[in-house]
Amino acid sequence: MLSLLRIAGVVALALLAVVAVAFLAQRRLLFFPARYDLGAAAGPARQLGLEPWLDRSGAFLGWRAPHPGGAPAARAIVLHGNAASALERTYLRDVLQGPGLPRVEFLLLEYPGYGPRPGSPSEESLVAATIGAIDSAGTELPVFLVGESLGSAAAALAAAARPGVAGLLLITPVASVTSLARRHYAVVPSSLVRDAFRADLALPRYGGKVAFLLAGRDEVAPPDLARALFEAYPGPKRLWEEPEASHNTLRYRPGDPLWGEVWKFLML
Repeated sequence: MLSLLRIAGVVALALLAVVAVAFLAQRRLLFFPARYDLGAAAGPARQLGLEPWLDRSGAFLGWRAPHPGGAPAARAIVLHGNAASALERTYLRDVLQGPGLPRVEFLLLEYPGYGPRPGSPSEESLVAATIGAIDSAGTELPVFLVGESLGSAAAALAAAARPGVAGLLLITPVASVTSLARRHYAVVPSSLVRDAFRADLALPRYGGKVAFLLAGRDEVAPPDLARALFEAYPGPKRLWEEPEASHNTLRYRPGDPLWGEVWKFLML
């Protein structure tokens, strides 16, 4: 009997150790930043039509993409997904500054711990960076948030804190990391998720216009969860879906009528 108790104790300790390691290491499974020096990135950024976006103290926030047509009618802050960096998101700038669309200046926000920005990524740091970006963007023009994948959840959480944001575009939206963990790792207790990104709880506190763009075959952020997020939102909303697209194969084609429909909904 004593031996069985000892074995049970060893097993329990081993399980606790596994849980502790999983808890501490999970951010490495959620965030995949590309890191580089600002000086090394400045040249490639210029070739892409970008310039550094700095706050009032001179700290790096991300990249600015002025509208080629002149003075903008609005500003949009782009919140990228959990991998790479803001510098790789010019395809969003290209489609949303396409021909015939409203003049919008794009601000590609960089997250703490990504690109040349110091710090470490977490729900707290990403949302705080987004709120700081909203405040830095000023109030003289309408400010929109464009959130992609995990960035959609950061957008929802920040908009709940800054409901004066003019509108949200959520691309391959994440209802929460908790719901994704339940879907992909059914044996992992939800209580162990450190960065829950509960967009489903935050979004109703926003109340403004929200455009949703879903991938019908999304293997990362399942479309049924995204549709449930859309259905539950009580504010003005519209849904677009590409039925055959996966998480990373949405069509980003400048001139596609989709982007004009999105801006018409958000800005009128």
